Amino acid sequence: MLETTIAAIRPPDESAMAAARELQGRLTKPAGSLGALEELSVRLAGLAGHCPPPLPEPAAVAIFAGDHGVHAQGVTPWPQEVTAQMIGNFLAGGAVVNAFARQAGASVTVVDVGVATPLPAAAPGEEGAGAPPTRDVPRLVTANVRPGTRDLAVTAALTRDEARAAVETGIRVADELIDAGAGILLTGDMGIGNTTPAAALIAAFAGIDPAGTTGRGTGVDDPTYARKVAVVRAALRRHAPDPADPLGVLAAVGGLEHAALAGLILGAAARRTPVLLDGVIAVSAALAAAALAPHAVAAMVAGHRSAEPGATVALRRLGLEPLIDLGLRLGEGTGALLALPVVTGAVRVLHEVATFDSAGVAEK
Repeated sequence: MLETTIAAIRPPDESAMAAARELQGRLTKPAGSLGALEELSVRLAGLAGHCPPPLPEPAAVAIFAGDHGVHAQGVTPWPQEVTAQMIGNFLAGGAVVNAFARQAGASVTVVDVGVATPLPAAAPGEEGAGAPPTRDVPRLVTANVRPGTRDLAVTAALTRDEARAAVETGIRVADELIDAGAGILLTGDMGIGNTTPAAALIAAFAGIDPAGTTGRGTGVDDPTYARKVAVVRAALRRHAPDPADPLGVLAAVGGLEHAALAGLILGAAARRTPVLLDGVIAVSAALAAAALAPHAVAAMVAGHRSAEPGATVALRRLGLEPLIDLGLRLGEGTGALLALPVVTGAVRVLHEVATFDSAGVAEK
């Protein structure tokens, strides 16, 4: 599945991009007056292969959840059980992501790709993997590859087969959501301790010291932060992951949700559907997706700039400019949901704004 998906990812359509630029120049506004929105609309036309591109709706948030063996190193004060507890909160509609999704009219799908704590036997909203999501009822997909990763400070977090299985879970979820009608996918994540593997992934792919990619996550104190940087640095030294082998990097220092998010991005890119990236977990996964298939970047839209320092490093590496910068560091898909109206507006301009000729407005 992974190889077939990668083979289906094509570069953006240059003729569609040229048509979008030409159309932007004829709309009833000064040229360039919509700033970054104009280039975003051009990129989305190139992804779709025609101008104007489809409106990016309906929106579907996919929250991938997993636990992390590196939690044993004391990189976060939060207990690991919170991952499963937050899944219950997502499914009950009580999390920030649910509030923002209701505002945006987006569906929420939660995917257990590697939660260590057993989930309730009859969790609300639980359905089969192929059941379509709805805007009103969050859905749980059970696709647990293993109950949390191994401790990356001691051994590889995953085997190559486990990393591949998680990536392919993300691809399947992308296909299911797009088949159910989604016009844009939004990345979400949940996993206590998951900013530690994110920092390791970004450092590995960017080739920089972990001090530049490791942040305070849920707000750790100075001693915990210093320990976290040391853990990431030691893990990279131990495993020496090769960025030319992205699946190997995911296996060595990644998380199951990171790998699944990389798969979601690849699956969407293969279907020429945009993916609105959330925070540092999403952009660390995006680096892996880009390493597997460089043209997958054409499907990526950076929703926001996370307060985590690694996010800026990853965005720079991907060549993406975030749409909003509000100092967010929650995850879940919250920043992507806040950026969604900006993406929709960029495309709606191409569909609905009159040209100078059609409106009878004089040009300068």
